[in-house]
Amino acid sequence: MSAVNLGSVGRRGDPARASRTLHIDWTRCDGRGLCTELLAEVLVRDEWGYPVAARQAAGSRSDVLIPDGADAAARDAVALCPRQALRLR
Repeated sequence: MSAVNLGSVGRRGDPARASRTLHIDWTRCDGRGLCTELLAEVLVRDEWGYPVAARQAAGSRSDVLIPDGADAAARDAVALCPRQALRLR
């Protein structure tokens, strides 16, 4: 799996262009980072290795907006998460 290129999707992190939300269950996540590799332009790792939104206000760190065109990569991240800590809404 490769990281999704969001350059042609539109403005990154624009809520008006978001199609879905990726929910991170912090009680399950152990910071392995596979999701940050699959969604490199949407997620980054914090100082402890846990995924956080790359371009979103820190108000809701558990729910990350997924831009149009990144749905396939988000589904891959959910399916491949070893701890089943991700869910699409």
